Amino acid sequence: MKKFFIALATIVTLASCAPKQLKPWTKGGFETGKYRNVFAELGYSKKEIDAKLESIFQEVFYGPNKVYFEVGDDMAYMSDVKNFDARTEGMSYGLMVCVQLDKKEEFDRLWRWSKHYMQYQDGPMKGYFAWSLSVPDGQIRGAGPASDGELYFITALIFASNRWGNDGEINYLAEAQYILNSSWEKTGEGGIMPFIDKEHHLITFTPDGRGISYTDPSYHIPAFYEVWARWANDGRADFYRECAKASREYLHKTINPETGLNPDTNNFDGSYIQTPSWGGRVNKPAFRFDSWRVPMNIALDYSWACADREWQTNYANTIQNFFYSKGIDDFVDQYNVDGTEPEFVMQAGMREYAGHKLRHSVGLVGTTAAISLAADNEISKEFVQRLWDSKNEPYDDGYFDAYYDGLLRLFAFMHLSGHYRVITPSK
Repeated sequence: MKKFFIALATIVTLASCAPKQLKPWTKGGFETGKYRNVFAELGYSKKEIDAKLESIFQEVFYGPNKVYFEVGDDMAYMSDVKNFDARTEGMSYGLMVCVQLDKKEEFDRLWRWSKHYMQYQDGPMKGYFAWSLSVPDGQIRGAGPASDGELYFITALIFASNRWGNDGEINYLAEAQYILNSSWEKTGEGGIMPFIDKEHHLITFTPDGRGISYTDPSYHIPAFYEVWARWANDGRADFYRECAKASREYLHKTINPETGLNPDTNNFDGSYIQTPSWGGRVNKPAFRFDSWRVPMNIALDYSWACADREWQTNYANTIQNFFYSKGIDDFVDQYNVDGTEPEFVMQAGMREYAGHKLRHSVGLVGTTAAISLAADNEISKEFVQRLWDSKNEPYDDGYFDAYYDGLLRLFAFMHLSGHYRVITPSK
């Protein structure tokens, strides 16, 4: 009986210590240098949190289902293994993970591979990166750039400069400036333009072809431009601050105020692109794979800058309420922006079992948890708990995504444990 009362007292104590509701901070990391550890707010110990983070990192980089592969003595690539390639998306994500977690050797290996195989050193696309290469041979599959790759490369390199300095083999700041300067030099020769549209101050879907005329909501991370304004040292700080402002305003326009959902791509003014696709049909604007990143990106902007606090908190509550209404353990990974199920389900990968199928995807579980940094509702802690309990393993139908699900889950855990930060100069 005594043991029973001791156990009961312990449960009551833990319940009384657990927050009834998570409360977002009112200042960002640029100002305070501090970052929330939401898992700690839920009662997890530092030892538990650090061990979980290291376990997820090891799973993505070194486990049996890793997506990080070393090449020779000094290179490595991140592979979207289900699609048999390395992408600027994954390579730049890998760089960001490594600089955040102080993994210099892995960072340098990834950067050497990116520069050697992906980056154009001359011609109209000088300074840009081919977005998709076969692995392990590094042959180009997708020659054009995808602008989010350049966005992440630059920011990760600036952080590497701030963390490790530029006196070693790699001058990280010079590499970031090379990408930026190369972009600014584009005049339309060969159909190649700057990856940020100078008139709208918004990132393009691609800096070539039709992609120069529209954007992707998941490419919008306003706080990255504030990093550039502070530490790129290229004389364009005022332009980058305008980009941050324009990006936040754009997100207001592109996100459905009733559901919190956004389409994968749309026009610079936030209007939908009405073009036939997938068999000639005109489909409703839909929240699909790219769109999963938007909650996480807005969480980052809130955590670092906190410059759009009221709107971002309303957004966080809205999108979490939408997914909660679909069942916190059951919501699927594709919806029309109005919240209805899509008429067309996009395939998740090239392998046969990827299929045209809706799933309760681990990557989206992660990003809907990450936006808890900005939420002030009663349910956000449930999303955080689902991320803590999540496992990246094959779905019931055999589909498995070590790459996209794995990286988004890792990023989300970094955010919520306070390990995704503005890295300031060490000196």
